[in-house]
Amino acid sequence: MHAITIPEPGGPEALVWSEVPDPVAGEGEVLVEVVAGAVNRADILQRQGFYNPPPGASPYPGLECSGRIAEIGPGVSGWAVGDEVCALLAGGGYAEKVAVPAGQLLPVPKGIDLKRAAALPEVVCTVWSNVFMVAHLRPGETLLVHGGSSGIGTMAIQLAKAVGAQVAVTAGTQEKLDRCAELGADVLINYREQDFVEEVGKATDGAGADVILDNMGAKYLDRNVNALAVNGRLAIIGMQGGVKGELNIATLLNKRAAISATSLRARPPAEKTAIVAAVREHVWPLLDAGHIRPVVDREIPMSDAAAAHRVVEESGHIGKVLLVAS
Repeated sequence: MHAITIPEPGGPEALVWSEVPDPVAGEGEVLVEVVAGAVNRADILQRQGFYNPPPGASPYPGLECSGRIAEIGPGVSGWAVGDEVCALLAGGGYAEKVAVPAGQLLPVPKGIDLKRAAALPEVVCTVWSNVFMVAHLRPGETLLVHGGSSGIGTMAIQLAKAVGAQVAVTAGTQEKLDRCAELGADVLINYREQDFVEEVGKATDGAGADVILDNMGAKYLDRNVNALAVNGRLAIIGMQGGVKGELNIATLLNKRAAISATSLRARPPAEKTAIVAAVREHVWPLLDAGHIRPVVDREIPMSDAAAAHRVVEESGHIGKVLLVAS
C-alpha cells in the first residue's frame, strides 16, 4: 500500500507519499481500507519532529479516518467486512489501509457522507471527553471556546448548544466569527481587537465562563483563569501559545476553579474505548438526527498532504481539512 511517510522532520515538503508494507489486523483489531483522513495540529507537530507516536502505534501521521472494513482480526465481534466506519487512531490515517482497535470504531452516522465522516472521530472524542466528561458542562452554563472556527471549535459550539449552554467564541476574522454564529455561537469575540476576559464578563453580567476549552496553553493561562466563573473549569487541550505560563494562584483559589489538561493520542486503549463508547451513546444520536454536522473546509488528495498541511498552518480554513484517498 501507500502511506504518507516522514523520512526527516521538517516543513510540509517532509511529507512523502511512499510504498510501505500493508498493516495486519492483530488481536482485537480490524483492517480499514481508508477513504479519507483529516488533518489535525498534532499531525503538524509530528511532521516537525515534536510529537512522536506512542509505542506500538503506526509511524505514519493521521489521528482519524473513515473507510470500509477489509478484514476482521481475531477476537473481534459486532463488525463485518464491508461495514462503513470512522475511527479514532493513534496514527496511520494518512494511508490506504490502517489497523484499528475495534473499540475505537464508530459507524458512519445517518446522512453523513463516508468521506466527511473522517472529520468526526478526533474532534468529537476530544470535545466530549474534555467539555462533558471532565469539565461537566451543564445546561444554562457558559462555555468559552478559543479557536471557535477550528474543527474542535465548530464541534464544541454545536454540542454545547445541543445541551442548552450559552457559547462564547474567539476567532481572528469576521468571516470566522460569522460562521461560528451560523453554528449557534452567542458571543463573538475577535481576539485581535477585543479582550476576551472583558467580553465574557459583559456577556455574563460579570460572572465569567463556567467552562473554557483552550487550545493556546501558556499564552492564555492567566487570562483564562481571570475569565472563569466561581467553580469554573478550564480544559487545556493545546499549546499553540507555548508551554510555560504563570498564573495567580490566589485567583484560582478564590474562584474555587479547576484546571485540567489532557491529550487524546497517548491515552491507553481502554480509556479511548470508554470515550468512544460515550460518544456513540451521547453524540451519535444527535448526528443521526441531523442536529449537528461535521464542518469541512475542503478536500485534498492524500498524496498531496503537504498542501493540506500548508492550509492548516496558515489558519485560513474553517472546520476540518480532509485528505481523500485516490
